[in-house]
Amino acid sequence: MEKGPAHYWRRMRRVEKAFLICFLLYVLLRISGVSGPGQTVAAIVAFFLGIVTLFRLARRGMKEAIWRLRNRLIVAYLFIAVVPIVLILTLVGIAGWLVIGQMAVYLVNTELTHREMSLWRPVEALAHQPTTADHGPAVRRFSLMIRSGFPSFQLLVRGQNAFSYPEGTELAPASPEWKDAHGLILKREGGEEHLYAWAHAVYGAEEVTACAPVTRELLTELVPGLGDVAFVRFRENGPSPQTKRLAALMGPAHESHVPPAKNIFDFPIHFFSYTGEVPYWDAPHKDQRLVLVVDTRISAVLGTVFQKLDWAELALGAFVVVTVIFLLVELVSLVAGIQLSRSITGAVHEMYEATQRVKEGDFSYRIPVKGSDQLAELGTSFNTMTENLGRLIIVAKEKERLESELEIAREVQNQLFPKDVPFTKTLELKGVCNPARMVSGDYYDFMSLSEYSLAFAIGDVAGKGISAALLMAAIQSTMRTQLGSLHGNGRLPLSTAQLVGNLNTQLYATTSPEKYATFYFAIYEETTHTLTYTNAGHLAPMLLRDGNFEMLDSTGTVVGAFPFANYKEKTVVLEHGDMLVAYTDGIVEPENEYGEMFSEDRLKDLVSKYSNTDSSEIIARSMEAVIQWTGSTELQDDMTMVVARRI
Repeated sequence: MEKGPAHYWRRMRRVEKAFLICFLLYVLLRISGVSGPGQTVAAIVAFFLGIVTLFRLARRGMKEAIWRLRNRLIVAYLFIAVVPIVLILTLVGIAGWLVIGQMAVYLVNTELTHREMSLWRPVEALAHQPTTADHGPAVRRFSLMIRSGFPSFQLLVRGQNAFSYPEGTELAPASPEWKDAHGLILKREGGEEHLYAWAHAVYGAEEVTACAPVTRELLTELVPGLGDVAFVRFRENGPSPQTKRLAALMGPAHESHVPPAKNIFDFPIHFFSYTGEVPYWDAPHKDQRLVLVVDTRISAVLGTVFQKLDWAELALGAFVVVTVIFLLVELVSLVAGIQLSRSITGAVHEMYEATQRVKEGDFSYRIPVKGSDQLAELGTSFNTMTENLGRLIIVAKEKERLESELEIAREVQNQLFPKDVPFTKTLELKGVCNPARMVSGDYYDFMSLSEYSLAFAIGDVAGKGISAALLMAAIQSTMRTQLGSLHGNGRLPLSTAQLVGNLNTQLYATTSPEKYATFYFAIYEETTHTLTYTNAGHLAPMLLRDGNFEMLDSTGTVVGAFPFANYKEKTVVLEHGDMLVAYTDGIVEPENEYGEMFSEDRLKDLVSKYSNTDSSEIIARSMEAVIQWTGSTELQDDMTMVVARRI
């Protein structure tokens, strides 16, 4: 789908939108020719918003660029290794430029000072030893001393024997304000300024002045082979229009005297130095700042310092070799760092791809493991983890399937428990089963036998879970089948002992030897109010009568364990107000944190306490008390209770 301007406009942030609006407003005002405060304000606002927008875009671009770990590590390496090296090289370059340039200026200044002194000493001597009328010998000596430093000069002697040299030279006298002085001086001649080296000595009536022009050629020859040297005017408020004219007066630069480069690292050096204030010839109190500019090369300065070019070339060559080695080491380090970063980021990228596969549910993907370092161990651990996760997923699916089947089994088992209690005028029945797991191994059942009789039972199958639930279903099916068959044939009264014996025989024949159950079965006759029961190894039910408890003990062993077990039956008459409480071991045997069982005595106390309440209340209070006793929300065993009350 093609993205239009509206899409990009919606993606812009408020700062970017404001910048675009202000910029377009400025462009419209500019094109329309409308000038004034509005255009200025729009330009200023657009400028600052543009800076903010540029910064935000740069930061956003940087975030997108370094999203990948590889790019981030490379950027980090550049900041950690490359940037400091570049800064160090820059610092070394600046320091080298300063040192070499300062050395070049020092060489020029030293030689210029030496020549200035060679001009001053003869002038001072001539002033202290006045010449005679025949001044030729003195002039020749003076000329020989000065010409080594200045090829051309002018001399003016005023005093007893005044003269000038060369003859006919019109050297104007120095200002009367001057006393002994020497150095550089500026003279105005024909409306232009010229730079001279001069010396002026006054001794009594004798006054000697010597003046030599300072040209570009003279400055260049001060240090042979150094390069180009010149003086320029210094102005604080910018380049001076006199600068080029002054340089021209010092001599036109017909060609460069900078020596050729010895190698690629023999860089040119352009350096300058402030020489101080240079006074004017006719105005001692007025001066001008001049700057000495030197154009040279590294080899030229080193050659002058070491006096022998071989040493200079050797030093420069050593520097070049060290620099090349340094650059090679840095290049190798850079390549090694990038390769190391690629190895790290490659492993991370493989792990990222693996996590994407795992997120999509593909647990068969494996990371290629290379080497034996920590990253390889990490890849191996990840592969092991995904393999285990794959197994766990299979186990989880199997568990989910089993839980689904258990849920179905629980629903089926819930259908097996009686939903309706058979109606009788003199007996009230109530039963509840709370399984410790999804399904229960406990059993209780109610069944109507005739208009005046009913049967109820409670049992506890050995074990828990599906196997116990299946055995519980088999017990219920067997008992209901027997009761239905006998009742349909009119064979009444029924024998509880015979029914339990038949149940024992069938369970032993159809189940493994370790499968058995405790079982309590009773039949109630409403006409006689009698309760006939057989207790096959089950916990003795409690018969509460007038505040006293009578235990209906066992009359035989458990069902399903022995083939030829004998069972007896007993009969009790239920009086008005009598209450029978039958239960499984999940009620009396759970232990608290100290290992103490809930016990029958505590159950008796509860039944006595709530004997005047509804049967459902008695069962609920009893189970609640057991849970509080254990201090856990998880049941230790299935809890089943049946209450029969004579009304």
